[in-house]
Amino acid sequence: METPQNETPTSTVDPNEVAHFGKMAETWWDPKGPFKPLHKLNPTRLGYIRKTLAQHFDLTLDDDMAIDETPASLLAGLKGLDIGCGGGLLTEPLATWGAEMLGADATEKNIHIAAHHAEENNVDVQYRHVTAEHLVEEGAQFDFIINMEVLEHVADISLFLNATHSLLKPGGIMLFSTLNRTIKSYMTAIVGAEYILRWLPKGTHHWNKFIKPSELHRALTQQKFHVQDMEGMIYNPINDQWRLGHDLAINYLGSALKAQ
Repeated sequence: METPQNETPTSTVDPNEVAHFGKMAETWWDPKGPFKPLHKLNPTRLGYIRKTLAQHFDLTLDDDMAIDETPASLLAGLKGLDIGCGGGLLTEPLATWGAEMLGADATEKNIHIAAHHAEENNVDVQYRHVTAEHLVEEGAQFDFIINMEVLEHVADISLFLNATHSLLKPGGIMLFSTLNRTIKSYMTAIVGAEYILRWLPKGTHHWNKFIKPSELHRALTQQKFHVQDMEGMIYNPINDQWRLGHDLAINYLGSALKAQ
């Protein structure tokens, strides 16, 4: 997480990560492909995102409503950014809920795949091959930012969080998810998912880049975010489903606010 002394970070992008995900870009929307774990995670992630945005922006929502029954007008009038959007697994649903969405990714091939899928499904969403810091230079501003499964892949977390803070409008909210750096996460997310179950290609994750909740809380606070909550994402192998819970030992998500 720290930059060596005498070395000033200039980009949030890790070229090795870009190259790795570029090799898999064609398979983003294949629920049985390399991104199968994200497809499994999506209902849980979308449920948390929908609930949190509804609460933050005081939107009317039935908590028992299924994800695919979400009103197309729920997020109307809100401008959102999905940074590190990949193939658009989150960007596209949020656009169908009425948000004006921009999906941004450092891997150009991901953007082509995401844009093509949105066009095929007649979803109004913008995708750009651009970094967070470039959007800051452009003066872009958003009501909310989605930052899911990205933090463990960026080159410099402090620089990345500083950029996302700048991109939020005052009173805006950022939603994030990442992996905790524990023995349990190493055995599950790397040994289990990459080497035994082969859910992910080898080398997708690097344990030393996983982030403890306390470290992330401190980094967010240093960038003047107010951390609102953190919850664990727990996998049940019996029913092959994810749910939210109190155990943050492996996957966790949360939200952070920018002051008015």
